Amino acid sequence: MLIASWRLNLRPVLLTLLLAAVSLAQDKNPHTSADDVDAGARIFRSHCADCHGLSGQGGKGPDLTTGQFYHGSSDAALLYNISEGISGTAMPSQFFSVDQVWQIVAYVRTLSVKGSAKAPPGNALQGAQLFRSKGCVNCHLVRGEGGVKGPELSFIGSQRPVAQIRKSIEDPNAEVDRAFWMADIILEDGTPYKGFLLNEDTYYAQMLHPVKGLVTLPKRNFRKFEIQKTSSMPSYQGKLQEEEMQNLVAYLWSLQRARRTE
Repeated sequence: MLIASWRLNLRPVLLTLLLAAVSLAQDKNPHTSADDVDAGARIFRSHCADCHGLSGQGGKGPDLTTGQFYHGSSDAALLYNISEGISGTAMPSQFFSVDQVWQIVAYVRTLSVKGSAKAPPGNALQGAQLFRSKGCVNCHLVRGEGGVKGPELSFIGSQRPVAQIRKSIEDPNAEVDRAFWMADIILEDGTPYKGFLLNEDTYYAQMLHPVKGLVTLPKRNFRKFEIQKTSSMPSYQGKLQEEEMQNLVAYLWSLQRARRTE
């Protein structure tokens, strides 16, 4: 058992060393043919589109159409980040072969040609003031300041395109991340619990309660258990003037990660 465990723990180290060696030996992508791009597109649509959007326009993960890669922009860096994942982000490691990852890199490069990093219309400074005056900061964390009732927005400009940022303001229910589904529970003794649903299985439900923190409850004690998949954020459709909307979107789009050049 100890030998098997040692081998299992060694595998990530060996993979990291292998990828590092590949990166040093091969700075440029060796798989850039039309067939490679097509193969990369198929892998991307089946495994990457859920976070990055079907056309790489962003969503849960960064927008890939601008050509800005915030954790390294070289072919070798993209290979490493796709294979190993990016620590501190939602980007997981992948199980694809090195050749397949090169194909994904080739496809991602074609997306960059289509995009633009041009700032949207609007005044970002006035948008920042509006973000505070409308109470958005009470629910959303921005670079260490704000609430945690809604998604963190510190780098939202790197994650979502302008159209999607605006839509999330006008129609928050259009796309609600699973991390913000609410569990509404009443126990048999009448005790109510309401908070963000974290995990659920046959016997237990785990939530993040606004007062009690992390709570795990046995389902055998439930009188009521409902999962609310709607957003607690109100719609601002028609509540902002067009100039205000543009300013707010410009501010949110300006919240971007610092770009690396290597």
